Amino acid sequence: MISSTFNTEKIDEHYAAVIVGSGFGGSVMAYRLAEAGLKVCLLERGRAYPPNSFPRTPYKMKRNFWDPSEGLYGLFNIWSFRGLGSVVSSGLGGGSLIYANVSIRKDEKWFVKEDLDRGGYEYWPVNREDLDPHYDRVERMLKVKPYPFDRSPYKETAKTRAMQQAAAELQLDWFLPNLAVTFANEGKEPVLGEPIPEPLGEENLHGLTRSTCRLCGECDLGCNYGSKNTLDYNYLSAAKRLKAEIKTLCEVRSFEPRPGGGYLIHYVEHDLEREGQPFDTDKLPLITISADQLILAAGTLGSTYLLLKNRSAFPHIGDKLGTRFGGNGDLLALALKAKDTQNGKQVTRILDPSYGPVITSSVRVPGLEDGGEGRGFYIQDAGYPDFVNWMAEIFQTIPTLWGLRIYLTRLICAWVNGTGPQDSDLSSEISRLLGTNALSSGSLPLLGMGRDIPDGRMKLRRGKLDVDWTKFKSDAFFGRLRNTMEAIAEVLGAKFQDNPTWYLNRLITVHALGGCPMGRDESEGVVDAYGEVFNYPGLFVADGAVMPGPVGPNPSLTIAALSDRFAERAIENHEKSQKS
Repeated sequence: MISSTFNTEKIDEHYAAVIVGSGFGGSVMAYRLAEAGLKVCLLERGRAYPPNSFPRTPYKMKRNFWDPSEGLYGLFNIWSFRGLGSVVSSGLGGGSLIYANVSIRKDEKWFVKEDLDRGGYEYWPVNREDLDPHYDRVERMLKVKPYPFDRSPYKETAKTRAMQQAAAELQLDWFLPNLAVTFANEGKEPVLGEPIPEPLGEENLHGLTRSTCRLCGECDLGCNYGSKNTLDYNYLSAAKRLKAEIKTLCEVRSFEPRPGGGYLIHYVEHDLEREGQPFDTDKLPLITISADQLILAAGTLGSTYLLLKNRSAFPHIGDKLGTRFGGNGDLLALALKAKDTQNGKQVTRILDPSYGPVITSSVRVPGLEDGGEGRGFYIQDAGYPDFVNWMAEIFQTIPTLWGLRIYLTRLICAWVNGTGPQDSDLSSEISRLLGTNALSSGSLPLLGMGRDIPDGRMKLRRGKLDVDWTKFKSDAFFGRLRNTMEAIAEVLGAKFQDNPTWYLNRLITVHALGGCPMGRDESEGVVDAYGEVFNYPGLFVADGAVMPGPVGPNPSLTIAALSDRFAERAIENHEKSQKS
């Protein structure tokens, strides 16, 4: 099992590398550095989530948020700023615990190199050729594969087929992206819920059996079956086998350069015994450890916030800290109550968004760089768990349920009085009272993302993180994205519905990027093309914060590939220090 505490004899211990955070940056770095023989310590503020530990009941979901000062030690951390909100994860495995599994490489021509002195917004100091070997390595580790849509029972996934048909009618590029999900055991046909065997000596760090995907649509809430190939089952388990120390419930508060080289890291330990009880976490004692190299991988918001908070200890970080923020063009909309025509009659078009993993397919719309217009984007079918369908239908059928109550009351009274109907089978009547289910079975969330303009700025306001970003300069991008979503809804015979926050000029992003952007020098960015902070050897940022602009598709694979590349520099630094 994963240790949640340091033993007293390990206080002030020294490591070759300390990694803060266990998402797609931190997990990759932990494994690669441990593989190279470095003494590694990974600090994760959240808890571990083995199979069957993700909450589902209202009582448990209420506590499934992260705010230790209020006694909350759960999975979801919700941020709200003036122009947007953001959802991030707190747990061992970081964002992989709640993402939708999609693994798409950044488009080759979207590694743009704009003139930053003449109104450009992004310059990528790396290109697709640089990253392809790292993409290869990450894809092998995550065991990504497309959704097996050509096999039963997956061919029954209505939302996938609907997106394919809509894309064909609109002449859009539709495809099945790689997903980090186990649908079938190696060399076998897919079977729902089949145990996943692990070779002796390669067991996952939780020590529990996983099973193949059950198509339950619960990916974004945490997979209770272990079907998602989240980072705790691959990179972190492998790092632990290589003797990396993985510490949960350890939240880094501050860090600074260490006299003589390296860095001091100060963190606190959270105690789950205080769950449900408000507590002044500022009173927690600080624990100090040291490291030759420090890797910040606490996510775009977390890493940038930590550097801003501790900026006085790093006076030579340039003025690009906090810049190039964007939401990777995230936009959520809905196609509601789709219709189809059968035998001359309009019927509900079944989309069944709760059947399958959250995302199964995607369309890609090119940008100006690759034969399209404006800034390119992706649109993906989305889904959700079955209980959302029940919630939707309850709201739709409240009047019907009231009518059912009256009907049954009268029926019972008639039976008591001996005047009831001769037919006592009410099956068809009850079935009709459940309605057409047009809302739950005929609706589909549409998830868009792409190349918005990264003109946001992150800073501290009274000690709290603040983000100054609005969609104003990205209006043309979002307009084209929204219009394409609306066209898809129309083809499906559905009513297009904007996310309510759209009308408030606010967006919700699950792909926040930027804040510590890569650059060719400190006049352009905070880190170089290998993630190392300018003027501070051995200090790295390895997460979405390093993006100098939007990735375009789902960013997780690119974050992991960049971190795999960054690890090579950290290993080189270590080898040089050993020789000197």
